[in-house]
Amino acid sequence: MNWAAMTLTLKLAFVVCVTLLVIGLPLSYWLAYTRVRWKFLVESVVALPLVLPPTVLGFYVLIAMGPHSPFGRLYQSWMGHGLPFTFEGLVVGSVLYSLPFTVQPITSAFSSVDSTLLNASAILGASKLRTFRRIIMPLSIGGIVTGLVLTFAHTLGEFGVVLMVGGNIPGVSQTISITIYDNVQALDYATANHTSLVLLAVSFATLSILYALNRRAGAGWLVQQ
Repeated sequence: MNWAAMTLTLKLAFVVCVTLLVIGLPLSYWLAYTRVRWKFLVESVVALPLVLPPTVLGFYVLIAMGPHSPFGRLYQSWMGHGLPFTFEGLVVGSVLYSLPFTVQPITSAFSSVDSTLLNASAILGASKLRTFRRIIMPLSIGGIVTGLVLTFAHTLGEFGVVLMVGGNIPGVSQTISITIYDNVQALDYATANHTSLVLLAVSFATLSILYALNRRAGAGWLVQQ
C-alpha cells in the first residue's frame, strides 16, 4: 500500500471539493434562476466531462496549461514554474473533470426551492444575498452535501485526467489510482488488490453515508450514475 499516494489523493480530493464549492454555489445559483436563452450552452459545457473521454479532456487541459498558451505563460510568470506535472495542475484538471458532479445536484436543489418562499422574502424587502443565505441554502443542504460527496468520491478514483495532466511523479502527482495501474503493470497483483480494496471500501463508505444522510433528512435528490 502506497500511503504517500493515498495521502496525496485525499489532499487532492479535499482541495477540489473546497474549490468547487466556491465555484459551484454561484454557478448553480445562476443556472437555477437565470432566464437567459443561451443558458443551455453553459449547461452543456458543465456537463461535458460526463461524456468526454478523460484522456481527451486531460489532453486539452494539458495544452491549455502548457508554456505556449496564454494562461500557461501567465501562470509561469507569476509562480516561476509551469502548471503541468504539478499538484496545482492536478487540481485544475480535477476541478474541470468533477465540475458536473458538484454543479448538477446543487442546481437541482436550488431549483426545487418553493418559489413562493422566494417571492415572500422579496416582498418583505430581503436582499437576494439574504434570501440566499436564509432560505435557499438551508433548504438545499441535501443537494450541496450530495454534490460535495460525489465530487470527493469521484476525485478519489480519477485516472485518465490526472495521468495526462500530472504524469506519474511520486510525491508530486502520483495518485492512488495510478499506483494501482503501476502495480498491475509490474504484475504485483497482491499489492494492486490490497490498494483496490482500500479504495473500494472508502468509496463505498462515502456513498453509504451520503445515502443515509439523504434518507434521514428526506433530501429527495437521488444519486444517479
